[in-house]
Amino acid sequence: MQEIRCPHCGEVFQVDEAGYAAIVKQVRDREFTREIESREQTAVRLAVSRVEQEKDQELNELHARLQALTQEHKADLERAQLKSQLDAQKERQTIGQLEAALKTERERTEQAVRLAVQEQQLTIRKLESDLQHERDDRVNREHLMREQHRSELALKDEQIAQYRDFKARQSTKMIGESLEQHCKDEFDKIRMTAFPNAYFDKDNDARTGSKGDFIFRESAEDGTEILSIMFEMKNEMDTTATKHKNEDFFRELDKDRREKNCEYAVLVTLLEADSELYNTGIVDVSYKYEKMYVIRPQFFIPMITLLRNAAMNAVQARRELSLIREQNIDITHFEEAITDFKDKFSYNYQQASRRFSEAIDEIDKSIAHLQKIKDALTASDRQLRLANDKAEDLSIKKLTKNNPTMRRKFEELKENTPEE
Repeated sequence: MQEIRCPHCGEVFQVDEAGYAAIVKQVRDREFTREIESREQTAVRLAVSRVEQEKDQELNELHARLQALTQEHKADLERAQLKSQLDAQKERQTIGQLEAALKTERERTEQAVRLAVQEQQLTIRKLESDLQHERDDRVNREHLMREQHRSELALKDEQIAQYRDFKARQSTKMIGESLEQHCKDEFDKIRMTAFPNAYFDKDNDARTGSKGDFIFRESAEDGTEILSIMFEMKNEMDTTATKHKNEDFFRELDKDRREKNCEYAVLVTLLEADSELYNTGIVDVSYKYEKMYVIRPQFFIPMITLLRNAAMNAVQARRELSLIREQNIDITHFEEAITDFKDKFSYNYQQASRRFSEAIDEIDKSIAHLQKIKDALTASDRQLRLANDKAEDLSIKKLTKNNPTMRRKFEELKENTPEE
């Protein structure tokens, strides 16, 4: 606030910066106008004085010349008194011619002075006219700017009133749905051009007890998932008594992301409208919850685009990882086949060994049990033959029949083995 003291009553007034600037501008304009008028009057006086001085100087010079000539003529007359009347008459004629010439010169000089003064007056009038025209233009521009600003303020006031009326007529549920509909409309505008193969729709699966607002999924042609995002939209009325914070919804959004098997979680919010943190753009809150971001609605499409571009770079790595997993499965199947053969061979061997031992025990116990021993030996021989047949029937070709990975490994080993 600025203080201004009245020069008449001594009372001190306080005005704000805008009022002080307006008063200073008025004083400056008045001083500028007064200075221009003073300079114009001074210039006119100087011009007139200069012309008068020049005119007086010329007149003085002519008068001096006339006086000098008069003195010369007087002297000549005094010296020529004794001359004849004819010479006197000639001298008088000469004096008359000189006086006529001096009169003509004086009249010409006075005419020149008058013309110079008129030109100076015309120049002054032209300057006054230009100054007045400039003042009129400035006043017109100021008036036009005031009218334009008044119209713009009226339009803004009308828009604010419409927005407040719109907010007042909306319920809390309608406010949330308006943000969701806005995001869905923004996505549908570019769905067929930017995301033709993407899935973007409401999350209607509430089997786990909660659900998000929207789920975005996109997969490559071979079925490899490129990107998946769980979206949550939050808004509230300006007149709501209890204001929510964005952090109030982080835990539930992270829970929905994990339950719906989404890679990222994004909160699209209009809460905390005065927060400098959330008004800067895309806010990464992964320091609290993994792969979670908070954005304003204007960053909805750019957020999907950024995450999609980053995910496209990882598609090839995912494909290679999937191939490695398939190879690991083939190796696992090969190991399972070897283990199965070992188990079966061990079982047959144990059976044969047990029966052979029983047969030896029976021989030691009693000759009477020869038939039983014979049967046991026969059975043991049959088990050994079966085991031997399985062992002879085992080959690399059979083991790798349904295992392309191991077949390729053995073929590479065979190619790399030098011939003897």
